[in-house]
Amino acid sequence: MNTSLIQKYNVAGPRYTSYPTVPYWDEASFNISAYEQSLLTTFAETNRAEGISLYIHLPFCEQLCTFCGCNKRITKRHEVEAPYIETLLKEWQLYCDLLPEKPIIKEIHLGGGTPTFFAPYRLQFLIDSIISNAKLAVNFEFSFEGHPNNTTEAHLQTLFDLGFRRVSYGVQDYNFNIQKAIHRIQPFENVKRVTELARKIGYTSVGHDLIFGLPFQTEADVVNTINHTNLLQPDRIAFYSYAHVPWIKGNGQRGFKDEDLPSAESKRQQYETGKRLLEEIGYIEIGMDHFALETDSLFKATENGNLHRNFMGYSASKTSVMIGLGVSSISDSWLGFAQNEKNIEDYSQKVNKGDLPIFRGHILTPEDVVIRKHILNLMCNFSTQWEDDDLKFSQLPDVLIALKPFELDHLLTINAESIEVHNQGKPFIRNICMAFDLRLKAHQPKTQLFSMTI
Repeated sequence: MNTSLIQKYNVAGPRYTSYPTVPYWDEASFNISAYEQSLLTTFAETNRAEGISLYIHLPFCEQLCTFCGCNKRITKRHEVEAPYIETLLKEWQLYCDLLPEKPIIKEIHLGGGTPTFFAPYRLQFLIDSIISNAKLAVNFEFSFEGHPNNTTEAHLQTLFDLGFRRVSYGVQDYNFNIQKAIHRIQPFENVKRVTELARKIGYTSVGHDLIFGLPFQTEADVVNTINHTNLLQPDRIAFYSYAHVPWIKGNGQRGFKDEDLPSAESKRQQYETGKRLLEEIGYIEIGMDHFALETDSLFKATENGNLHRNFMGYSASKTSVMIGLGVSSISDSWLGFAQNEKNIEDYSQKVNKGDLPIFRGHILTPEDVVIRKHILNLMCNFSTQWEDDDLKFSQLPDVLIALKPFELDHLLTINAESIEVHNQGKPFIRNICMAFDLRLKAHQPKTQLFSMTI
């Protein structure tokens, strides 16, 4: 990759799991009643046609991983499991009471934290209880995040029996010194064990999450990790850029020095090398940071135009409504966002009072909805168009002017009523989306809010 392009475009920018991005939500004018109304509006229009997605945040971890930016609570006290699940189910009941008919569940994703911190029978009780208040879509998809060190056969079998068919394991890197720096020691044998167990039980999609740009990581480390990954042939791979945001995540990302991180050029080379190796062994690049075998549902969604992106990342199917349960979870009504309390005690207190545990959110303006569509198109398809009236907006000429440098750098083509991102432009997709981000352009941050784009 051209080093000058890295230097030119390596700026802080959002990952666009939403638009507007969380720092630009209009919290001052947000109110829960307006969000509830937006949820009811979209639910009435889409429940029977699409169903809904559920994201369930399970925040507990037994130890702190210093690369992680997720909301978590570090504890070895497993007596926290039962009261937390009880609160989750009370929150779900609040939503069921609000909705005019039984929700049809299309997707459930268990994230964290460490979902496999919870005992299998606790997870079974949680899912059984949720499903008892809903219907299941014909082609529902359940998935969870597993820790290779503590995912047991009982976890995998219990969740499989409940309908889960996809599991992703956090691998990061196989170099012991890097694992030590990020406080995540897990030998290849552990990953091999849980990957093979999942396949033996019948999971149809096993994913591995890899990270580049970690402290002390080199290009050779990436090659070594992908060579080991190839021995297991996971169905899909998330190949993420490490997001170094210690000003947001506090001491959790202060376990090493800034100078221990690879330079922007080295980091980008790690990705380019990793991408080349993954493609050589049969993986297809999907959207941003994701790769899949042709047999995986993520690839098939790309082929048939159903790839979607939300707070859970890329998804093989689109639902307009996503309800987030649990501490810090974000719900999406398509017309609005709402985030739960980030502190477990505050979250539990609100739920136990009979209130939705929302502490902030945003109601999208008509312009927000149009920009959101463009950014989704770019993030999922590397193209967008404004031939349709519902994709036109008044500031489009200014956006096209902002995109002109990308065209001059041969990263995209601007047509009369569309944009096509070239292969060499895909690494800069976050920067390209930023040209559409009217809220970011109107209020440039005075301090760094986001990780670097390259």
